[in-house]
Amino acid sequence: MEQIDIKTLNDNVFDLIGKEWMLVTAGNKENGFNTMTASWGCIGWLWNKPVAVIFIRPERHTHDFVEHNDFVTLSFLGNSDEARAIYNFCGSKSGRDCDKVKETGLKPVETNLGNIAYEQSRITLECRKLYKDRIKPDSFIDPTLAKWYGEKPGNYHDVYILEIVNAYK
Repeated sequence: MEQIDIKTLNDNVFDLIGKEWMLVTAGNKENGFNTMTASWGCIGWLWNKPVAVIFIRPERHTHDFVEHNDFVTLSFLGNSDEARAIYNFCGSKSGRDCDKVKETGLKPVETNLGNIAYEQSRITLECRKLYKDRIKPDSFIDPTLAKWYGEKPGNYHDVYILEIVNAYK
């Protein structure tokens, strides 16, 4: 992995997250890590910092790793058949029940800060947690958005705002 200046990235963020998807990973080799697929998120500028925003439901196994670590990586694998298979597997299986690295052939590598990224990643953003909140049902201005939580809403996403501290290609 080669460290790059975040300002050199020129990917369309709507395609990057909404169409390509990403792996959200927290933890390290020493204490363990987990990854999950995400297709919801944002990248932008807030508090005079480059930031990413991710959404994770508390029942996801990766949520525990995000909660107990200061950093998260966002890995973008591209749109190859191999990448799609990895995204699909990591989005439909729990790390509680299987070894996602073994099952998918992901090759973990450590970042300069000791966080986990993947050799297959074409772009990795290494992020430091800045802020967390939970989506609240009574905060929806547009009540039709509650459809994402089913007829009996529950398990609303936690929202994490992350400072992008490093970028790698």
